[in-house]
Amino acid sequence: MRHVGLKVRMAVVGSLLFAFYAVAAVVVMAMFGTGVWPLVIVGSIAFVGVQYKLGKWMALRSVGAEDLPENQYQEIHHRVESLSRDMGIDKPRLMIARMGVPNAFAVGRKGAGTVVVSQELLRTLDPDEVEGVLAHELAHIRNRDVVMMVLGQGVASIVAIVAQWAVLLTGDNDLADFFLAIVVGQITQMLVMVFVFAISRYREYVADADAADEIGGGEPLARALEKISRSAQRGDTEVDDQVNALCIFGDGSGLARLFATHPPVEKRIERLRA
Repeated sequence: MRHVGLKVRMAVVGSLLFAFYAVAAVVVMAMFGTGVWPLVIVGSIAFVGVQYKLGKWMALRSVGAEDLPENQYQEIHHRVESLSRDMGIDKPRLMIARMGVPNAFAVGRKGAGTVVVSQELLRTLDPDEVEGVLAHELAHIRNRDVVMMVLGQGVASIVAIVAQWAVLLTGDNDLADFFLAIVVGQITQMLVMVFVFAISRYREYVADADAADEIGGGEPLARALEKISRSAQRGDTEVDDQVNALCIFGDGSGLARLFATHPPVEKRIERLRA
């Protein structure tokens, strides 16, 4: 069984997210009556489904991603096709974007995935380093961990909205309650996302290891991470927060490691070279 640790963590986090959702549903029924439960279930499923579709579209749109021309980037298309075949997945849609820094990310699921690489990444990295990055992104699609990230964000949004309405409906409905509802919603959403962030950090280690296995060693990806990290430290530009969580490189420290979407790049490089 591939990646038991990741599957167990995803199952645990999935159960916790369902528990958060169940609590939110109970709160809604307490506020509006048990007769609304069919609407709650249908509405929440539709909300998560729409957010999944919109999340993918918005991630691509936020970076201005366009299809990677096969006539100009034949080698990359051939590498991805070969890697996809070896990894047992369909070749994903390949896109390119100008992000200001070398980076890449994957969205979608197995059989309907998309991999985006930045123009800066293709200019900065050597071919074997690009292959390591591509293998990393393909691993995310094969492991289905991108879906968990998107569903987690959807559930967190639902719980936050319910918390806000609970404050508004139980208070005096004045300006103070309005601002309190915003604060409570933000805190509630962040608490739910703590569990999603934990999966996010672990999935990066797994994808790194998968990439190393597929390309015959971790050195090319380690060098790629070093170059990407140096570029990010120069502060050339910032990537949208929603996309940053999906990228191969993100902030591994943040205000607190608890809320970081990526593990420290030094540890990732150390593991790849171990």
